Amino acid sequence: MRLVDQSANAEASVRGEQTKRLIVDTAVRLFREHGYEKTTMRAIAQAAGLSVGNAYYYFPSKDHLVQEFYAQVQDAHHAAWTVASDAATEFVDRLRIAMLTGVEVMAAYHGFAGKFVKTAVEPGSPASPFSEDSRPARERSLALFRSVIDGSTIKIDDELRADLPELLWLSYMGVTLYWLHDMSPGQAKTRLLVEKAVPLIDRLVALSRLRLLRPITREALALYRLLR
Repeated sequence: MRLVDQSANAEASVRGEQTKRLIVDTAVRLFREHGYEKTTMRAIAQAAGLSVGNAYYYFPSKDHLVQEFYAQVQDAHHAAWTVASDAATEFVDRLRIAMLTGVEVMAAYHGFAGKFVKTAVEPGSPASPFSEDSRPARERSLALFRSVIDGSTIKIDDELRADLPELLWLSYMGVTLYWLHDMSPGQAKTRLLVEKAVPLIDRLVALSRLRLLRPITREALALYRLLR
């Protein structure tokens, strides 16, 4: 009996994940077609072939649905990064891979992201990547950039090391913002930005260890910690 129950629970879990994925995929399509604000949970449920109650069972609100979308994007980014960075040990290579795999994962959402960002950049919006609601997805991304550092051979100033994952994440947010407005074929300019910017970041991180520059590094970090 216990084996039967376990099998039934496993099947229910798989069906539940499939339903959640269906809802998220449907929502993303409707966000792309109609915009975030005009897309209702009722419309998402109807387009997915589900009852409204079933949709609300998995996602009590659109904000919860957006966080699941963020989580799926982060999971895909982490998977792509893990495979692509397996043999890389140089910081500059690992950071380039981290940013480029992120751009690749987001590619399918470029048409939708422009409409969605209007809501995401609103001060206090739960959909903002800086909001408390987005903390789980943000922590996943920070963990990725932490692994960029930990798996590399670069020597980093001890005081900078603690804040570097978040600083790298912020630079990635800058790349993402540029990507949102990049209308070049396949967002080629965003890839060029990564290729040119990453070596500069690599040099700045390395220079932070120089005794002459340590006071400046500490002043910059103090200002950053004060404002974050």
